[in-house]
Amino acid sequence: MAPPNSIRVLLVDDHSVVRMGLAAVLSLDEDLTVVAEAEDGTQALEKYQAERPDVVLMDVRMPGLGGLEALRALLAASPGARVLMLTTSELDDDIQRAIDAGARGYLQKSVSREELVRAIHQVHAGGSYIPEATRRRLLQLAKRKHLSNREGEVLDGMRRGLSNRDIALTLSISEHTVKAHVKAILHKLESADRAEAVARGFEQGLLRVEGR
Repeated sequence: MAPPNSIRVLLVDDHSVVRMGLAAVLSLDEDLTVVAEAEDGTQALEKYQAERPDVVLMDVRMPGLGGLEALRALLAASPGARVLMLTTSELDDDIQRAIDAGARGYLQKSVSREELVRAIHQVHAGGSYIPEATRRRLLQLAKRKHLSNREGEVLDGMRRGLSNRDIALTLSISEHTVKAHVKAILHKLESADRAEAVARGFEQGLLRVEGR
């Protein structure tokens, strides 16, 4: 039985050794108690309904019902569930989908014990926990989404060193429209000039080196 006022945690990971390690690490904090473990998303849904933990630590990639699918199903059944993703996946798509689906945070398994405990406490208190590096990546992803297809084409023309007139001819649009797109691109990519916008385009994956 969990001590009074302790934060009750459900561990969800398909590797038993990982769960054992997490349980051992969390046991060092007297305010945390692991009340249940699950090895896949299906078990996680069952254990959550049975134990009603305060915080769920969930892996992203698991056989059967994966972490992202389990997250959506869990929040659909229990909107108040507080889920913190703890994973080895650094894929931008996984991070974005987890946050969009309602995860309260996203941590790598290489996280320190102190940061993991801090994240659990923060999520339990009703907040969220996203490391600064991950937050910056999400901001970059948001900027990519806000660049329209046409703006992407104009940025590619800028990459090739084309003038506004040449870009207009290539895309069959007016030069005035190209100027408006260039202005929008500089603003969205927080760039002072065309060269900086192109450099940021490569940094953020909006542009690729030809032949790759």
